[in-house]
Amino acid sequence: MTSAQVDNGQGGRRAVEVADAAPVGEGYQRALGARQIQMIAIGGAIGTGLFLGAGKAISKAGPSLVLAYAIAGLVIFFIMRALGELLMYRPVSGSFSEYAREFIGPFAGFVTGWTYWLFWVVTGITEVTAAAQYMTFWFEIPQWISALLFTVILYGVNLISVKLFGELEFWFSMVKVTAIVGMILICAGILTLGFSDAGDTASVTHLWSDGGFFPHGITGTLMTLQIVMFAFLAVELVGVTAGESKDPKTVLPKAINTVPWRIAVFYVGALIMILSVVPWTEFQPDVSPFVAAFKKMGLGLGAGIVNFVVLTAALSSCNSGMYSTGRMLRDLALNGQGPKFFTRLTRSGTPLVGTTFSAALMLVGVWINYQWPGDAFTYVVSFATISGMWAWIMILISQIRYRRLANLGVLPQSTFRAPGAPFTSLFALAFIAMVIVMMGIDKDTRISLYCAPLWAALLAISYVVLKARNPENKAFAKN
Repeated sequence: MTSAQVDNGQGGRRAVEVADAAPVGEGYQRALGARQIQMIAIGGAIGTGLFLGAGKAISKAGPSLVLAYAIAGLVIFFIMRALGELLMYRPVSGSFSEYAREFIGPFAGFVTGWTYWLFWVVTGITEVTAAAQYMTFWFEIPQWISALLFTVILYGVNLISVKLFGELEFWFSMVKVTAIVGMILICAGILTLGFSDAGDTASVTHLWSDGGFFPHGITGTLMTLQIVMFAFLAVELVGVTAGESKDPKTVLPKAINTVPWRIAVFYVGALIMILSVVPWTEFQPDVSPFVAAFKKMGLGLGAGIVNFVVLTAALSSCNSGMYSTGRMLRDLALNGQGPKFFTRLTRSGTPLVGTTFSAALMLVGVWINYQWPGDAFTYVVSFATISGMWAWIMILISQIRYRRLANLGVLPQSTFRAPGAPFTSLFALAFIAMVIVMMGIDKDTRISLYCAPLWAALLAISYVVLKARNPENKAFAKN
């Protein structure tokens, strides 16, 4: 830590403790290369929220869902550029809680670390359950067996080495990317050449002729925003890899700058093609639009192909969850805001205890699959959305405060400045606030807003207890 002086606005000076801007290895092995980081960044933006959640969103918004994804995608780009500016200032694993701790306060870092950890545990439970459900498409086996098998395999992968995690995530992402690009090319072929069962009716006019571009009005489009934002959750995962990237100063900016075209192709482009081939009125809320489109085209293997892709997407998310939870717990422990045994690393540089503890909690998903194999996880998913967006809020506020200190000369300027900041960050914060309001209006997602204060109260009590037990710990001291 270094000390700097900054004007307090009243003619005086005050000392400000700031973190060293040099990259910190934190004991991890920098084993993730450019190829893996790029695919982790791409895969983070493509998940079950697109493959499955888009069906419900289409039924609510119609073709205007394309606009919702485009605007939300712009906001995600603002968030990622804000994160990129912070990462180039100080690339560390567990970045969200680190930046919240430095620029907002120790309590913000504590809440961010534990909330992001909970987000991935909850997401891991829902995704491993989803993967078990997808397996029943081919095999008549109890869901809990598949859930247990997937959890154990991914746990083993994450303990062996970060390089193996990156390689597995690379191929998971490759499957998702190939599936969407293939769908876009097939739809383009149908629109231009007119082949398949959908060839006679396929037309871009479906985007505005079946009830208009806003068939349910602007309100219908706004009500899909929580579904849209859930689809983008995990795009920030690239920030967690900062401490284990071989060349973070070069690789991370390149990965972040691919966000616009990723969203343009995989979300906006894919939806435009699907909605042009199949009228939006023919989609069902509980059916993947990709499956429905394949059926409309008369491609018999479509359902099986999409089932394999969504299985891959679910396993990818669960794999990312195990990776990030261990790192986040270790970051908390290193700062005295979590049990010290979470700091332990294996010889290969993976957080053994943190990953094991998180994987053990994810086994709750196995028990749920045994007890209630047919139950939906709507409420759990909505809570994951609100907890995931908390990390985005902390990133934006931290970037605004960092930029102010950097402009004053207290901190070094980042080599990857967010364009238009702080206005773009303020716009993104306002957009997230609107999404939270929409979640409160929607009865299906409102329960997550009831759970959030309970979690906040639990964290506040835990923080007070830990601070009382460790009054000399600098992690609880205000900057």
